[in-house]
Amino acid sequence: MTDGPSTPLLDKVAGPADIRGLSDRDLTRLADELRAETIWAVSQTGGHLGAGLGVVELTVALHAVFNTPRDKLIWDVSHQCYPHKILTGRRDRMKTIRQKDGLSGFTKRTESAYDPFGAAHSSTSISAALGFAMGRELGAEDVGDAIAVIGDGALSGGMAYEAMNHAGHLKKRLIVILNDNEMSIAPPVGAMSSYLSRLYAGAPFQEFKAAAKGAVGFLPPPFQEGARRAKEMLKGMAVGGTLFEELGFSYVGPIDGHDMESLLQILRTVKVRATGPILIHAITQKGKGFAEHRPDRGHATAKFDVATGEQKKAPSNAPSYTRVFAESLMQEAAEDDRIVAITAAMPDGTGLNLFAERFPARCFDVGIAEQHGVTFCAGLAASGMRPFAAIYSTFLQRGYDQVVHDVALQNLPVRFAIDRAGLVGADGATHAGSFDVAYLSNLPNMVVMAASDEAELRHMVATAAAHDSGPIAFRFPRGEGVGCEMPERGTPLEIGKGRIVHEGDQVAILSFGARMVEIEQAREKLLARGITPTVADARFSKPLDRDMILDLAARHDALITIEEGAVGGFGSHVAQLLSDEGVFDSGLRFRSMVLPDDFIEQAGPRDMYTRAGLNAEDIEAKVLSVLGVEILGKRA
Repeated sequence: MTDGPSTPLLDKVAGPADIRGLSDRDLTRLADELRAETIWAVSQTGGHLGAGLGVVELTVALHAVFNTPRDKLIWDVSHQCYPHKILTGRRDRMKTIRQKDGLSGFTKRTESAYDPFGAAHSSTSISAALGFAMGRELGAEDVGDAIAVIGDGALSGGMAYEAMNHAGHLKKRLIVILNDNEMSIAPPVGAMSSYLSRLYAGAPFQEFKAAAKGAVGFLPPPFQEGARRAKEMLKGMAVGGTLFEELGFSYVGPIDGHDMESLLQILRTVKVRATGPILIHAITQKGKGFAEHRPDRGHATAKFDVATGEQKKAPSNAPSYTRVFAESLMQEAAEDDRIVAITAAMPDGTGLNLFAERFPARCFDVGIAEQHGVTFCAGLAASGMRPFAAIYSTFLQRGYDQVVHDVALQNLPVRFAIDRAGLVGADGATHAGSFDVAYLSNLPNMVVMAASDEAELRHMVATAAAHDSGPIAFRFPRGEGVGCEMPERGTPLEIGKGRIVHEGDQVAILSFGARMVEIEQAREKLLARGITPTVADARFSKPLDRDMILDLAARHDALITIEEGAVGGFGSHVAQLLSDEGVFDSGLRFRSMVLPDDFIEQAGPRDMYTRAGLNAEDIEAKVLSVLGVEILGKRA
């Protein structure tokens, strides 16, 4: 399907100002067209679909009632921002979303004035909106209302409560909309999810609409006195009597987040009447109109056929690193009932959904709560269990103090399985695993490994399972493995020992992580030039294989380290070792290839690594340069 849906109303919308003169009936029609357009746009590119489909009516209503961009509309995480982007002047660029030089898959300040605050990680919106609200109170120019839209899944993150607690104390006008769809990426977990469910379990939506109309705090003053009894009757059902009121928020809801009439009425009333912080609780359906029956409600999808829903995925040539990790961990857990697995709201993304099916009593989803998850693992380790914390590199950043204070300082054997190491493609800079090597390798007691292929990953899972003397981490990239021969079972590696892959002379290439395929390709080109580099797989950045590294330095004129991480990581530790041992005094030529000091925007992984200068041609050029033969190479 190449032609989009018929959207006569949407075609007249160049920006939110164009929808503010529409009738309520036309706003409902516009929402229908916007949903169809969103489905079609994502079918052409792939991307995050379900969250956006759940907030179509809310998006239209917010832009119709509030004066964006002066009023600051902040989407938590912002997976749900595609309809917002279509309405805010970016419809013609939706075909570029999550692609090189295209639109971001998240809100982004540099992309549009309608994106006042960037997002991609969870539970940040209320803090940011409160910052805008206080800026307004302190005289910031061109700042009106501050509106945060946050999902129920994001409410499992403690930062949201820190922000609400502060907002309740400050008592300034702030609007928070709880987009409650009972789904973040996976179904939400915890007592808060159960609490929200109880809030709307007792009455149908038509009663909620009537309750909202009777909300005392938002009635014109002459009617407030006569409505006191109504408030008491409603208390605890639809308005009032909630945890949010205890935090200092006025509470309205739950309301049907797909009922345009209710949304418009309540938002208009709140806009006119609200004085302090207010929370509007809207019930929505993730994936509404297309993917509501899929297990993940269409959270993320490849390109697909709109008529059938069939996704257009390229065939897999090798198992994914994530699957190899999960299967390897299950092998270890089958023989050791002390092994437990922990995820922070990403069971499918980390492969732990497979572990949970087999060992449900030993798998824990802590919600979007990395800080708690890390310390929970520390407690498990202190009790004698063997916890594996399976957390993306970019999300482990959120629990760093706990890694330092609760794990490393106490030398507790928590195993960190760090997925999405390095550059990750379409999700871009917000999800890149750039910093974990640096922020873990500088910690006393920590062991840090990186897999060069899927077979090495299997061995590293076994190594971590057997390691009881302190914390240990292993990192691996997103996507398919290299297709290497797989061992049936992992074998624990000797801690701090690397391996020589190819012997050579003149120059040694010391790799840490998954650039080995590119190194092999570069080596083939160098062999054709008569240059035979030694290639080594460090395996460990902490502790370093001192003997191997010093031997490589002694036997070669030049040493090049390569890693998929920021400066300050593996290469820096190697340089420190060589400096401490006086190796540079004898004239060793040393180079370190790392990610650049920049946030690399989304593109295909190969394009991103081209920008980073870490592909085979870059490695070949670095070897030629350090040997002083690059000019000869150009003449050839």
